[in-house]
Amino acid sequence: MKEIINQYLEKHGFERFAPKAVLFDMDGVLYNSMPNHAEAWQNSMKEFDIHMTAADAYATEGARGIDTIRMMVKQQQGRDISLEEAQRMYDVKTRYYHSMPTANVFEGVLPLMRKIKECGMQICVVTGSGQRPLINRLLVDFGEFLDEEHIVTAYDVVRGKPHPDPYLMGLQKAGDLQPWEGIVVENAPLGVRSAVAAGCFTIAVNSGPLPDSALSDEGAQMVFPLMTALDETWQRLIALTPFPQ
Repeated sequence: MKEIINQYLEKHGFERFAPKAVLFDMDGVLYNSMPNHAEAWQNSMKEFDIHMTAADAYATEGARGIDTIRMMVKQQQGRDISLEEAQRMYDVKTRYYHSMPTANVFEGVLPLMRKIKECGMQICVVTGSGQRPLINRLLVDFGEFLDEEHIVTAYDVVRGKPHPDPYLMGLQKAGDLQPWEGIVVENAPLGVRSAVAAGCFTIAVNSGPLPDSALSDEGAQMVFPLMTALDETWQRLIALTPFPQ
């Protein structure tokens, strides 16, 4: 594991790795929500004559919804649509999603957050979503560890994932931290690419149908099959780093 950290430092040219915050993606990391999102995407886009598969939903996971819609419309209908039109289409997807059963919190998330808090580290959430009900649920489910000032949504950045902007904003909200002071936990290729571009130590939890290589090839330093596996490994990882002062 020490070698993994050394490889991270060498790749980014950093002299040390001293994490002070853990930045979690939301869907597919904290919640087992991606099956619901995939179905909502497919059903809603049919209304606009856009063919979107479950594979498309997973491949674009982490990006802002309006960006995904503008890309799909351009590809399939050959036209550029405004942010306002994309937002109206995204609102339809949102209604489908909220009509579905509530997604469960992944096993292992709360014990891991407890360990992070005991280390004196901050917890942030960086999501491509901007849906108010989802943000409210984060505050209810993780209120012991998280406040609204430590949540980055689609509306906090102009460029979403895979650009580095969302995770750079997360570092800023955590107190203007440097990239080597943040650990990112992601599950999607676009999210991993965003975190790596921001310079953060990036851990992937492969909760979806993609092969591990889809995450490691984007630069994830570590890939776990389940959040419980990351929870079980956390103490060994953090033992190799200085705790926040």
